[in-house]
Formats: sequence, structure tokens, C-alpha cells
Amino acid sequence: MTTAITSRQATGDLKREIKLQAIILASYIALLWALELVDSAVFRGGLDGLGIHPRSPAGVWGILAAPFLHGGFGHLAANTAPLAVLAWFVMLRETRHFFIVGAISAVIGGLGIWLFGGAGTVHIGASITIFGFLGYLLFRGWFDRNFASILGSLVVALLYGSLVLGMLPGRPGISWEGHLFGFAGGALAARLLRQRRAPVSR
Repeated sequence: MTTAITSRQATGDLKREIKLQAIILASYIALLWALELVDSAVFRGGLDGLGIHPRSPAGVWGILAAPFLHGGFGHLAANTAPLAVLAWFVMLRETRHFFIVGAISAVIGGLGIWLFGGAGTVHIGASITIFGFLGYLLFRGWFDRNFASILGSLVVALLYGSLVLGMLPGRPGISWEGHLFGFAGGALAARLLRQRRAPVSR
């Protein structure tokens, strides 16, 4: 009887956790689309100017705003699917990791853009966070050194490994700096959030 109750409790907890993750993801994506709709209908794209302006004292505040802004609905649509999938992969271990990895990636990615981005450019887009999630998921297997994490990293590499090409410079209108430093932020998050193995008694 105790085993059956425990099993039902575990199933109930899992369902609640999945529901919470779905609510978080849906709310996040809805926020991005609502902001783009307001920007398009009310500000005529003016909110894009709140992005990161490299080495501009005023532009440093764009580090906070840039991951939520997009250069049109096409830009946002291209980011939505990989953002949703990778964010959910991040939450599979712990839901709170979505917020931690997202924040670290946004800050490291934003600072990298601000320091090394091209003069006179403005950088926006959730791709900073997308590449942060990607870096976290790819490096989690390396830092955790357990079967589940390594398998997860391999699956992500197969599905989204080609995205790493977006960290290479040369494509006009693409913030490769944001991709590169966002990815670095995700890798750092993987290091900070790694699972520590219990010491082996001899």
C-alpha cells in the first residue's frame, strides 16, 4: 500500500512540474510576442533602439532589454521554436535552471556584445539566450560526467549542433557576438550548476 501511494504521489508531482514548466514557457513566449506586437503597432519598431549599443554608456542598459526585443515578426518567429525546445530541455533537470541559465547567458552575452560588438550597431534578440541554453546543454554532459547528461548533450548536438555556425562572423545583420558570448554564458552556467558526484567510500 505504501509503495502504491508513493508511486501516485511521484506521478502527481511529475504532472504538476510539467504543468508548471508549460506555464512558464507559454508565458515567456507570449511575453515576447506581446512586446513585438506592441512595438510594431504602437512604437513602429522604436523599442528596438533599446537594445545593446556597444561601448555606449547609455547602451549598457540594453543588456537587460535585448533578449526580449526582435527586429520584426519574422525574426521572432525564427527564434520561437528553438527557444521553446532548448528552454524545455534545460528545465528537464530542474525548472529553476531555466531562470538561472537564462540570466547568466543574458548577462555574459550582453556584456560580450557591449565590449566587443561593432561600433554604431544595435543588438537585439532572444538568440542570446538560445545560444546560452545551447551552450549549457552541450557542456552539461562534459561537466556532469554521467550517462543521462552525456546522452542529453548528444541528443541536443544532433538536433541543434549546426547552430554553432551562427557564432562565426561574416553574416550581415547577425549578432555573432551575441551568439558567441551567450554560448559562453551557457557553458559557464553548466559549470556552476554541475551535479556533484557523491564521494566513493573505500
